[in-house]
Amino acid sequence: MYRSLAKGYDELYGKEQEKKLVLIAHLLKGRILDIGAGTGIVAKHFPHVVSLDPCFEMLKHAKGMKVLGKAEKLPFKAGSFDTIVSLTALHHTDIQKVIPELKRMKASLMVLSILKKSAKCKTIISSFKKNFSSVEMIEEDKDIILIIKQTKC
Repeated sequence: MYRSLAKGYDELYGKEQEKKLVLIAHLLKGRILDIGAGTGIVAKHFPHVVSLDPCFEMLKHAKGMKVLGKAEKLPFKAGSFDTIVSLTALHHTDIQKVIPELKRMKASLMVLSILKKSAKCKTIISSFKKNFSSVEMIEEDKDIILIIKQTKC
């Protein structure tokens, strides 16, 4: 589906994604991994971003470092990133496989938006609350934004 949307994705959803980014921009620091980066909206505004997406056609539009891959099997060493961000992408994943990968990465901060209308929304939020001790929630127009702080070990 995203392969065919790639060329016009920013025109269709760019403003909506930018709005979410404005809400969380003050939190994003250091080396950033953007999971489900699509066309690289985060990389357009921050240095030191690695854009990860399973759709090559979407990544072609992103700036900076791009990695073809999935959240369920992150191709990075633990401690590679200070911040992990994901804007409206995790409902496309198997969250039970994603959470161990996020824990393994040991990022001190994760900022993740979950699409409210997704059938998986409540399950995803519940899974994060069950697996992480510090989960703050912000309700946005179309998403719930989770802010998860961890101490690096």
